[in-house]
Amino acid sequence: MPRLKKLIAATLFIIPVIFSANSFAFNMPKEFASIASQSLAKKDVFSEKGNYIKNDEHGNTNSIKSAILAQFSNWKGTRYHLGGTTHQGVDCSALMQHIFSDSFHKSLPRTTTQQIKNGQPVSKEKLEPGDLVFFRTSPGMRHVGVYVGDNQFVHASSSVGVTMSSLANRYWVEHYETARRLNMVG
Repeated sequence: MPRLKKLIAATLFIIPVIFSANSFAFNMPKEFASIASQSLAKKDVFSEKGNYIKNDEHGNTNSIKSAILAQFSNWKGTRYHLGGTTHQGVDCSALMQHIFSDSFHKSLPRTTTQQIKNGQPVSKEKLEPGDLVFFRTSPGMRHVGVYVGDNQFVHASSSVGVTMSSLANRYWVEHYETARRLNMVG
């Protein structure tokens, strides 16, 4: 009888662990499957001369996209908090600061007003992973996200927290302002 109790206790402990691990795996974007096989070298992401985010000479945007998606998995679901800078609550510009600092070891200014002044404008049709996309959400208010490809961008939404959205979504189409290929600070 004691063996049966131990077996039942072990089963009750192991089953939730298996299900929670599998539920995480099933929710992972397919791009994460190749993260372990790719390395992100600084020279592959930033040019030394202009310090702009760019593709390497082979046109490899996958390492930039993978790095951003890895950060997204780290922040996904974090609640939005205006002025927030932590996993307890984060706003859109602070999320961009964390993504670029943690992925590319580059600093961004704190606010969208400061971030939009950096880099070079890029047309919506020529967006590449790593470009910042800006939206005018109301008079005097801006929102920022980072483009990951396939018409998708990562951002801290005031309604759902850190999420990925489509640029084709009617709300984002109506509020789209500009995109910038970054000239990184420091």
